[in-house]
Amino acid sequence: MQMQLTAWVTIASLVVYIWMMINVGRARGKFNVKAPEMNGPPEFMSAVRVQGNTVEQMPIFLPALWMCALFLGDLWAAAGGVLWIVGRVLYALGYYKDPSKRMLGFAVTTTANYALLIGTAVGLLIN
Repeated sequence: MQMQLTAWVTIASLVVYIWMMINVGRARGKFNVKAPEMNGPPEFMSAVRVQGNTVEQMPIFLPALWMCALFLGDLWAAAGGVLWIVGRVLYALGYYKDPSKRMLGFAVTTTANYALLIGTAVGLLIN
């Protein structure tokens, strides 16, 4: 079974996560927040929360992505994965600007997770 698209989406999701980690590191330097401190100005806290929320989402996303690819198909899973990535980027950019602007990205991410889980269930039922 070929799952190259899902593999590429997995790589892309990890690149997005690395971008978020780099943003936390940059914020640490910019606002002089020394490790292991996790408190700082709102801009630093926003970067930390974007990265932290993404870590919280990944244990849902990655298994759902790969189960969907396995049971429903590579293209369906990759489409859901791309939607998740778009949601994470929207979430990050909104949160960096103003934490109240994160909800669109959060909604897109959640929709993608549900779609991947439902896709897995559909694939299990039809196979």
